[in-house]
Amino acid sequence: MELGQLRALREVQARGSIAAAALALHVTASSVSQQLSVLQRTAGTALTYKQGRRTALTPAGLALCHAAAEVEVALARADAAVGAFRSDPAEPVSVAAFHSAGLALFGPLEQRLMDSAGPSLNLADQDVAQQDFPALTADYDVVIAHRLPNSAGWPGTVAVTPLAFEPLDVAVGAKHRLAGHATLVPADLRGERWVSVRQGFPLEGAIEMIGTLAGEEAVVAHRINEFFVAAAVVERGAAVALMPRYLVNREHFPQLVLVPLQEPRLGRRVDILTRPEALERAAVQQVITALKSLMAGLVATGGDPRPILLEHA
Repeated sequence: MELGQLRALREVQARGSIAAAALALHVTASSVSQQLSVLQRTAGTALTYKQGRRTALTPAGLALCHAAAEVEVALARADAAVGAFRSDPAEPVSVAAFHSAGLALFGPLEQRLMDSAGPSLNLADQDVAQQDFPALTADYDVVIAHRLPNSAGWPGTVAVTPLAFEPLDVAVGAKHRLAGHATLVPADLRGERWVSVRQGFPLEGAIEMIGTLAGEEAVVAHRINEFFVAAAVVERGAAVALMPRYLVNREHFPQLVLVPLQEPRLGRRVDILTRPEALERAAVQQVITALKSLMAGLVATGGDPRPILLEHA
């Protein structure tokens, strides 16, 4: 087996098609197909199959993909042994994050690494569907991702560094009848008009569950996917919404109040995803350490830099 063949297999797994893998590898699609054909003959078993419009890996292909990642780790360690790749403080690190994480973390991360003479950063916002975050590790050294706790875990082809479990609170304007509550239960939300997300996105199901527990169907007045747009509507209007506790910077919304739910316990996991070999780079480790510290600070203050108005249970 040749390294180029293993890399072709990894790119197909990460990107879902031979054409996309070819673009990433800067070769033709026929070249990737030939690499996979030779690899499949060497392995003696099928490695890929068609899944709708995507090219997926068989169990044997996934096993070989995991082994290929270990090969890449070994190569990264070999490079690190001579010191050129691992210890260069000027080696830039690319970081992608979903929108609210980028707004909360990118500025402080840039400042912290500048103050400590850390690596330079290439920052990008990437608000993708949950299942598409792992593929971003093909293009970025560090990917800040989120997923619901009851969803499938991240694939074994990426390394996962947990940042936080972020609760989802009920957001209301400061003059709303619920703004003075320390906590809420679904029954408190009867008769409220909701800012929900577009149909098919995860928070829709959470709001529907709150309505069910309250004994009535939740009334959706607005469908807005971007939390900061939703926060602007809730702050000045009469509707309510679910908001992440730590990554919506309430300095921008002085009249927004977040009230925790006693039940159900809603939230999302915020994680750092990387390709395993990226963790062998000192610059990447420095960025991850900084992100963990910044997130811990947000968790410690409840995500609100202003004086706390409510006790978060």
